[in-house]
Amino acid sequence: MAECGRKALSLLEAARSRYESLQISDDVFGESGDDSSDNPFYSTSADSNSDNYTADTNADHVRAGDTGSSQNCGPPGSLSSTQAEEEGWSDVLQDIRLPSYKDTHGPTQRIPANATAMDFFQLFVPDNVIQNMVTQTNMYAKKYQERFGSDEGWTGVTLAEMKAFLGFMTSTSVSRCESVLSIWSTGFFSNRSIALKMSQGRFEKILKYFHIVAFRSSHGSSQGLYKIQPFLDSLQQSFGCSFRPSQTQVLHEPLIDEDPVFITTCTERELRKRKKRKFSLWVRQCTSTGFICQIYVHLKEGPGPDGLDTLKNKPQLHSLVAKQLCQSLAGRNSIIFTGPSITSLNLFQDFEKQEIYCCGLLSTKKSDCTGLPQSMLINTEGAQPRGQSCTMMKGNMSLISWYNKGNFRFLTNAYSPTKQGVIIKRKSGEIPCPLAVEAFAAHLSYICKYDDKYSKYFIFHKPNKTWQQVFWLTISIAINNAYILYKMSDAYHVKRYSRAQFGERLVRELLDLDDCSPTQ
Repeated sequence: MAECGRKALSLLEAARSRYESLQISDDVFGESGDDSSDNPFYSTSADSNSDNYTADTNADHVRAGDTGSSQNCGPPGSLSSTQAEEEGWSDVLQDIRLPSYKDTHGPTQRIPANATAMDFFQLFVPDNVIQNMVTQTNMYAKKYQERFGSDEGWTGVTLAEMKAFLGFMTSTSVSRCESVLSIWSTGFFSNRSIALKMSQGRFEKILKYFHIVAFRSSHGSSQGLYKIQPFLDSLQQSFGCSFRPSQTQVLHEPLIDEDPVFITTCTERELRKRKKRKFSLWVRQCTSTGFICQIYVHLKEGPGPDGLDTLKNKPQLHSLVAKQLCQSLAGRNSIIFTGPSITSLNLFQDFEKQEIYCCGLLSTKKSDCTGLPQSMLINTEGAQPRGQSCTMMKGNMSLISWYNKGNFRFLTNAYSPTKQGVIIKRKSGEIPCPLAVEAFAAHLSYICKYDDKYSKYFIFHKPNKTWQQVFWLTISIAINNAYILYKMSDAYHVKRYSRAQFGERLVRELLDLDDCSPTQ
């Protein structure tokens, strides 16, 4: 009995030691939720609803008869046993060794211990970017009034006013009020401490004319995001210059849902009035810290860059999005985790040629299963022991089928199929699994917890125009990235602000208020 206990403890310690690179643990936002624990291993089982990878695949894998278990055929493009053997798939497993990571990771510059919240924010949105907002807003206001008549209440906006405007908008991410105009109200979300900085009338005038790019260039692009593309380019460059991600990264769509508090109090008529988003936002995110390294915005309607607007096949579209997000990773031996909509054999083989390695969850409904053996994609009838797995290989590529209250399938060339791991669950204890499954569970559960807390700190301004929706969303991402750099700096050891306190402090610094107490 004692020997079994020692063996279990050694498995746990070995598993944890493999993920010591998760530098900012559950306390990523300076807050401990109900699920806080030093155990990075959360459920990848079919009953998990902690992330869109496992919860969505529950419907794909657990229902009886799903994926054609009653039929002797697999998903489109999959191979019969004879075809799979001819293509090189085999159940003979070989050990693979991944080359070492060819880059350093972490912040690229040392930030002084006396740095303010504004200092971290301006790593991504510096004064020259805000000054461009001032110039473009004034240009748009002038042209608008030339066409529709003068606005006697308007005077040109200044740099200080634009910062205050951004501050008022950012305050909605801290107070989580539905409308920024609530600041000047007499209701629950009123905030007289900052409302005195600018009148509501002046704020609404700036909001009316606010622009990043006032006019389309005569020789410019026709893409639908031209009004914000220079800002996105600048933000992307600043992300890359300020931080180098760890070897392990994930491609996914972060949570950008509506305010849940508002939705629960919303009438059906109000819900119908809220328009469906016309864009999707994809990110490449460091799994060790949560830092979002790259953003890709895809318009669902109208013209888009790189010809992606012409693609109706979702796996093909998501494959091209993945390639856009990983352009800068070639030759670094990075490991990319992907969800079912991105995971495909062809994409992973293309990435391997660029020394980018992958580990992805596979869905027979959402994934492109071209070139994969049917025998691995069809559920066997009857229950199986939890933790049982089978694997087939083709070159360095492994296709894994693992059972845990349902069949979960993984495609990877980043982890050796001969090495075993373990999923540690609070209630059911240890569940054996291939190392690739353990790694996926550890890194993706971390990102899911990041998303759960990240979604609390959106700027809750709901404009109708798509470019404005994208702008405020990316500003929210920039503030979260700023907080992550703050937590990794010496400044955090001087004053340990939570994410909410950091946001409050940033608001007051943008408004240039003398009292910058984060608890004000």
